[in-house]
Amino acid sequence: MNSIELCVSIARTLPSLFECSPAPMEGVRVRTPRLYPDCGMVDVFVLERGDGHLLTDFGEALVWLRMRSLSTRRSPRQQYLIEDVCQTLGVELYHGELTLRVGAGDDMAEAVIRLAQAVVRVSDIWFTFRYRRTSQDSARSRSAAYSRSTSDEVEYWLREKRIHFERGVKQIGQSSRDWTIDYLVDSTERTSLVFLLSAASREDVTRVTDHVVSGCLDLNYLRNEQPHLSFVSLFDDTNTRNVWRDEDFTLVSRMSKVAYWSRPDEVERILTTL
Repeated sequence: MNSIELCVSIARTLPSLFECSPAPMEGVRVRTPRLYPDCGMVDVFVLERGDGHLLTDFGEALVWLRMRSLSTRRSPRQQYLIEDVCQTLGVELYHGELTLRVGAGDDMAEAVIRLAQAVVRVSDIWFTFRYRRTSQDSARSRSAAYSRSTSDEVEYWLREKRIHFERGVKQIGQSSRDWTIDYLVDSTERTSLVFLLSAASREDVTRVTDHVVSGCLDLNYLRNEQPHLSFVSLFDDTNTRNVWRDEDFTLVSRMSKVAYWSRPDEVERILTTL
């Protein structure tokens, strides 16, 4: 199919926040709602390859990172972090490009989101090597305080509702990485792995949503083993109501059921019914 037909086909599977258009050279450019640390838009390019498709960032993530580094060469630590991102999200690093191959029967929308997630995670490595201790520590302290407070509230509520749960459960992802699940909730009809999302700033929002998307992708294999298992993203929208945006909910909704702590009746329904 030509680029316009391919664009229309891809657009059908993606939320409206993703914009598809023919790419300048070949294939389709998907403009995602994900952002680089400087608020530049993350683009994913979809190219036809045989019976499937190749998704690539055309090297934009590593170019972005290199342009903001003191050295033109990546340090061993940076290289390790990049490889860890690729392994966690199932993405390949090929000649400086982040790539992902999609077969004819694969979920194109999930693949686009996964590659965009990898681009964001790679560009975020910049923060690891930037001197900004004071502001980061302050923001993280506020976020941690919110998280601890809401975590205790959720635990008390689960006990009051007599919903069986475990807190701080470790799960091993397909990449062999350990993930800490805030709550593992068992009901008569389903088991839920619940991620609690609390944030004190937009910077925290990016960090926690990226963490949840990465965790769901890495742990998705568990659904094949446990048909009634589901992922739940529980947003703390009480203390930090103005921090979250619609695109944050849309992003994690591709990987999990979205619940809002301000609506406890709805949270109970999500955790206890199919």
